[in-house]
Amino acid sequence: MKFSNVSASELPLYIIEQNANELPCEGCRNGEALPFDFTMAFQPLVDLEHRKVIGYEGLVRGLNNEPAYTIIEKVKAEYIYRFDQACRVKAIALAAEADIKERLNINFMPGAIYRPDICIKTTLKAAQKYGFPLSRITFEVVESAHITDTAHLQRIIDYYKEMGFATALDDFGSGYANLDWLADLSPDSIKIDMHLIRDIDKNHKKKAIVSTLTSLCRQLDIDVLAEGVETKAERDTLAEMGVVKQQGYFFSKPQFESFETVALELFC
Repeated sequence: MKFSNVSASELPLYIIEQNANELPCEGCRNGEALPFDFTMAFQPLVDLEHRKVIGYEGLVRGLNNEPAYTIIEKVKAEYIYRFDQACRVKAIALAAEADIKERLNINFMPGAIYRPDICIKTTLKAAQKYGFPLSRITFEVVESAHITDTAHLQRIIDYYKEMGFATALDDFGSGYANLDWLADLSPDSIKIDMHLIRDIDKNHKKKAIVSTLTSLCRQLDIDVLAEGVETKAERDTLAEMGVVKQQGYFFSKPQFESFETVALELFC
């Protein structure tokens, strides 16, 4: 069965209609389907120590591989709940079709979650329908805007952990997340923002910040991944600092609706 041929705008509504009594979230049930369609590209996450791909992050794309902003700019306030659900279902469907054994990282917007116990049902139904294990899904909190209701975010993360999902703070260090998030939210991992990674081999201040952050996370039993790695020098500098989990164009650009492996020589 070819899940990638199913319209992203139809997927969440299909699942919701099958379980309408269990999904009283007004943000998803009311209204028409999304007035636009989209798909996903996937970028690998690598582990240099074990020389392997450990996961893939799903990134929104247009149907002809248009960049994410061309889709995001269409997401008006009234579509945010349905769009968030559609992204989850589309990513899971494509990952299941490709039969990947690695982790699947899905971005989520805290503001698009009405109640975690209700809004997660579409994800659970999709994982069950397509046969994708919940234990291999990581939800990444996108730090693209200031999150004032951290209590709500904590409820989401706590509930996701109860359900067997892993959680990550994306773009950590980009300006909004505070260090107290590491204690209060207790994520499974963080992804260090690319602005701290860029030219880190030439910048002793960035080295000091990333080194301190990595040491702190190690003490808190929080995994660390560096995103936006673009050069061999950045890769090697980070690896020497103990940041062996990385992501970026140096290893692979996001691949349209596919899950590419990484050449072995890029791990060395």
